[in-house]
Amino acid sequence: MSESPLDWISAPAGPLRGVLRVPGDKSISHRSIMLAAIAEGTSHISGFLEGEDTRATARAFAQMGVNIEAPAPSERIVHGVGLHGLHAPRAGVPETGHGDTGSGVGGIPIDCGNAGTGMRLLAGLLAGQQFDTTLVGDESLSRRPMRRVIEPLAQMGAHIQAQPGGLPPLRIAGSAALKGIEYTLPVASAQVKSAILLAGLCAAGETLVREPHPTRDYTERMLATFGWPIEFGVGWARLSGNHRLRATDIVVPSDFSSAAFFIVAATIVPGSELLLQAVGMNPRRTGLLRALRAMGADIVEIDARELGGEPVADLRVRAADLHGIDVPSDVVPDMIDEFPALFVAAAAATGKTRISGAAELRVKESDRIAVMGAGLRSLGLAFDESPDGAIITGGTLAAGAVDSRGDHRCAMSFAIAGMLASGPVRIGDCANVATSFPGFVELACSSGFDLR
Repeated sequence: MSESPLDWISAPAGPLRGVLRVPGDKSISHRSIMLAAIAEGTSHISGFLEGEDTRATARAFAQMGVNIEAPAPSERIVHGVGLHGLHAPRAGVPETGHGDTGSGVGGIPIDCGNAGTGMRLLAGLLAGQQFDTTLVGDESLSRRPMRRVIEPLAQMGAHIQAQPGGLPPLRIAGSAALKGIEYTLPVASAQVKSAILLAGLCAAGETLVREPHPTRDYTERMLATFGWPIEFGVGWARLSGNHRLRATDIVVPSDFSSAAFFIVAATIVPGSELLLQAVGMNPRRTGLLRALRAMGADIVEIDARELGGEPVADLRVRAADLHGIDVPSDVVPDMIDEFPALFVAAAAATGKTRISGAAELRVKESDRIAVMGAGLRSLGLAFDESPDGAIITGGTLAAGAVDSRGDHRCAMSFAIAGMLASGPVRIGDCANVATSFPGFVELACSSGFDLR
């Protein structure tokens, strides 16, 4: 692998120590901008993630006429325009500042960057608007399948064109008369569920979504916080269209997926102890805790409370000896974004860890099974892939070079692996870490990583 300014070098390090607060939850940050933009009145968001993905969502709504202010880092003041107050996107509008309130001109694309969440949720929200939109993304996002969103939206009356294979760009025709549907997701996905519910805001009648396995309910909780009549429970959600969203203030908790890297690192680096503050503990998001505790991890929840309608807690993590397990199938959907970090925990464990039912990892920002497998094998680990998972045999990691393939979660997971290796590990193609975790290197080094 040739040397690049986008590479990292992670080297063996001593115990991790300290009190950390990781950035705000990416999923909640996306949704807070979206709902505040179409609410009536002015909403204040604190704890907003200053990542490239979430800023792309803010920029999209500024393009569509929403005035968004950023009085301080991680804060947004959103002057909502109401459910039907958006207009066709304009070019050259910054992500903050006064949105252009003109009539709008069709044909200007909305760039979602690397944000699959942004694109899928926007597809649902924009399907019922009165203007045409085109959603584009970067090279990675342009390879991610959107058919699972397009098909239920089409059943509601939306007109969405995609590239062969259901790939972006997505061209959404305005003026569609949407109708509510009853839909059972073939594959559990919070993003697809949310897209259908957001389309249901502008649909006639009732929209009911059922899931084969419960997924995170961020959208449902936030719709209720903004005053939309919605009913939801474990594995289902129901709402009717054409009510109003009322502006409100949102406090975004720390992102569990970002905390996950420090949870795993503190667990597997001998002598470590970290306190992670105000971590979002949505029960459909914290499957990694179940898996790590089954492996022998020492993780304690302190001061459980609520922030902005979401459960949060401080997490005290101490180093522990791990053993391999068969990851329970029912926990897989609740930790799908945390598997790259779990792969590294499995590498540090005694014995074999078996994962199945995680085929969705093949179609994330990268094929995460293939990318993590190739990297860990290059460092000397036994990592046997299957179509929907892997068998990982714990062992000693060697120095070497790995390629994150532009996947932010793989890059940060390899940074953990470097702490346990026999020498430095060079990690290639790390630029996209800024999409979800700006400041990761600085925060990691402050806790004891040797990362540069």
